[in-house]
Amino acid sequence: MKVLIQRVTSASVTIAGEVVGCIDGGMLALVGVGHGDGPDEVCWLAEKLCGLRIFEDDAGKMNRSLLDVGGSALIVSQFTLLADCQKGRRPAFTDAALPDHARAIYESFVSEVRQRGVPVQTGVFAASMQVALVNDGPVTIMLQRTPIR
Repeated sequence: MKVLIQRVTSASVTIAGEVVGCIDGGMLALVGVGHGDGPDEVCWLAEKLCGLRIFEDDAGKMNRSLLDVGGSALIVSQFTLLADCQKGRRPAFTDAALPDHARAIYESFVSEVRQRGVPVQTGVFAASMQVALVNDGPVTIMLQRTPIR
């Protein structure tokens, strides 16, 4: 499971001209689910996202978490994070979970982040979406947890 997070001053998801999710400040999280991802990966990544200290304190140091600053999360499913580009010029998506499994894990991740006290907005799973954001910093970090087999 991979979660690409970006610290944002604003972010939104639009589908067919309609905004379906937006936040004013916090994190945009793009979530890719792989084969074998399950509750262990979900809990570890939700805890990491909520507690990662990437927001500045009064001294300008990255020392505050999403919970510390009262920020929100915009969580969007994105299977392309699992792209394999080692061979050829067309990405292979064989590492991405099948849609039913991916949807369940994605929804579980959203739920886990909410349970930790973070206000969450989402995109729509498997929809064609346009994501707009203002990356603050810029700060972009890849979080990854490989399933334990």
